Amino acid sequence: MTIWTADGLLELVRGYQRAAVLAAAADLELFTVLAAEPLTAAMLARKLDCDPRGLTILLDALAGLQLLVKEDGRYSLPPGAEALLTATGSNSILAMAQHQANCFRRWSELARVVKTGKPAKRKPSVRGAAGDQEAFIGAMHNVSAPVADQVIQAIKPLEFHHLLDVGGASGTWTLAFLRACPSATTTLFDLADVLPMARRRLTEAGMAEGVTLVAGDFMANPLPAGADLAWVSAIVHQNSREQNRQLFAKVFQALQPAGRIAIRDILMDATRTRPAAGALFAVNMLVATAGGGTFTFEELREDLEAGGFVRPTVVRRDEGMNSIVVAEKPAG
Repeated sequence: MTIWTADGLLELVRGYQRAAVLAAAADLELFTVLAAEPLTAAMLARKLDCDPRGLTILLDALAGLQLLVKEDGRYSLPPGAEALLTATGSNSILAMAQHQANCFRRWSELARVVKTGKPAKRKPSVRGAAGDQEAFIGAMHNVSAPVADQVIQAIKPLEFHHLLDVGGASGTWTLAFLRACPSATTTLFDLADVLPMARRRLTEAGMAEGVTLVAGDFMANPLPAGADLAWVSAIVHQNSREQNRQLFAKVFQALQPAGRIAIRDILMDATRTRPAAGALFAVNMLVATAGGGTFTFEELREDLEAGGFVRPTVVRRDEGMNSIVVAEKPAG
């Protein structure tokens, strides 16, 4: 058990400061501009249309954190930063940093949310609502792409004829499933305004031909029928249990007899305190949604069975978002 001290608690409560500095730089896409050439604060302020005093203070803080290098009045990227923090970086996490900036703004309202029971009001970043949505979709790709091929191996047998990717957004998981089962077809179902992002990623991967993109809201519209495997990835935490029961019933209706549903999400233990990342993620859902949270396997089992599924099973346990629960639609 941790023995807290005053210094330790103050360090914890000041932790927002570093996060806020990096989040602001990500929102401004400052690293992408500096990747082209070192610039002075005045030059960068003109390029980014920023207040010179405000930007200078931010740049010096970034240099103090070693996220930038300051030399002869010009700022540049340190080794490794271009790959991680620019829009075209080979291992870019820029979209996730921008998404976390949006989360950060909602978390600042946590006490008010707890007091009122209502989620924080959504306020667009300096990039606007469309930019925030693109960052969210990009963030999901940032965290999923490096692990997707490995994670889905837990689904045995990894064989299917037709995949339904519910809320497939970026196309990241569709790509992983098609790499694992190249002869299959896929229907990717998501909101109309995010489908172009999925189409772009699928086209860039040369795998768009086997994928049908269908626009709709999985809580408001029926799901496309005919799949023998439905993938529900990082969705159930956005919903209340009643909403999940409605969603599972829709998936059940869409699947062929003997089809399977595979749910990727956080799984909590009975105390709801472990994994610790899941307990914190429940706070993220508290400030962002009206009824979302993180769930135990027993809760998911009950909700799947309420939707008609049988034999819910945990096939992969993970400390984060990559636990998987699989259940079956009866064959008869």
